[in-house]
Amino acid sequence: MFLDLGLTANLLLFAGAALVVGVCGVLLTAKAETLARVTGLGQAILGAVVLGALTSLAGTITSVTSAWSGAAELAFGNAIGGIAAQTTFLVIADALYRKANLEHAAASEENLMQGVLLVVLLAIPLLGIAGPGFTFWSIDLTSLAILAAYLFGIRLLAHSHRVPMLYPRRTNATAEPEPQRLPSLRAGDRGLWLSFLLLAAAVGASGWVIAQTGIALSRQTGLSETLVGTLFTAVVTSIPELVIAIAAVKRGALTLAVGDILGGNTFDVLFLVFSDIAYRSGSLYHAVSTSMVFWLALNILLTGILLTGLLRRERRGPFNIGFEGILVLAVYLIGVTIILL
Repeated sequence: MFLDLGLTANLLLFAGAALVVGVCGVLLTAKAETLARVTGLGQAILGAVVLGALTSLAGTITSVTSAWSGAAELAFGNAIGGIAAQTTFLVIADALYRKANLEHAAASEENLMQGVLLVVLLAIPLLGIAGPGFTFWSIDLTSLAILAAYLFGIRLLAHSHRVPMLYPRRTNATAEPEPQRLPSLRAGDRGLWLSFLLLAAAVGASGWVIAQTGIALSRQTGLSETLVGTLFTAVVTSIPELVIAIAAVKRGALTLAVGDILGGNTFDVLFLVFSDIAYRSGSLYHAVSTSMVFWLALNILLTGILLTGLLRRERRGPFNIGFEGILVLAVYLIGVTIILL
């Protein structure tokens, strides 16, 4: 449908959807921060599981639709390219937080756990690409391993919130501990969840429009599936995560900002599972080029750098970001340059 529209119409739809994402993203962040207190889930858990999944709707639809159409490279690239873009978005959020390095202020066991889980999830597709490609009903066993690892990791993440075994050293720049559940708000939980889900639906629908118009615009330029997936659709479908991370930082919900990015990244790996199910020509992991190996390794490197920053907790650095922010930005730009060559 979008391919039949003219260039101007697609540009206007893209800009309009981006505006909706921006407005609803700010409102969604306020609701999420309240829900983190009301439900007792905490900002990191809510950002990882709820926000991470809801803001990834557009990317999920893009990857699954592409895989169903036989565009394995586009489906795979959209998933892992989005992870790299969203990790880099965290640098933007860090630069906008003036009090201290974001990784210093938002230190928590849950965010560290998410980073480790992401590294594990990214390593499994690498094994799938190099492996024998055993399938069950045209679904690679690698996808089942990713799903099992994700579910187990979320269970560990929930446990780390309930019974934390690691506590960050507190400074005057560390985010305050999240308050306990507020019983007075219990009666309004249903309305709060409803408004939260409606805003999330608006973000998801707008993200889908961004993805579809992005695909239409990119195809008119004749770019390759690899380039379109890893750079174009990956970035535009990640706009909700960028907006929510910035809005969360502005509201002082620092753990939610980091949790949204890391949670969105871990959920993005599940795009590969959904895409493998939709791809009916065999194993998705054996249908992609070595460029996907490069992007998987790049994402592991970016996540490792981010984890180092969360552990080292540099208070201040150049340009109001920590050393990890500079390295993440440099590595991502180098990766983009290499893929463009």
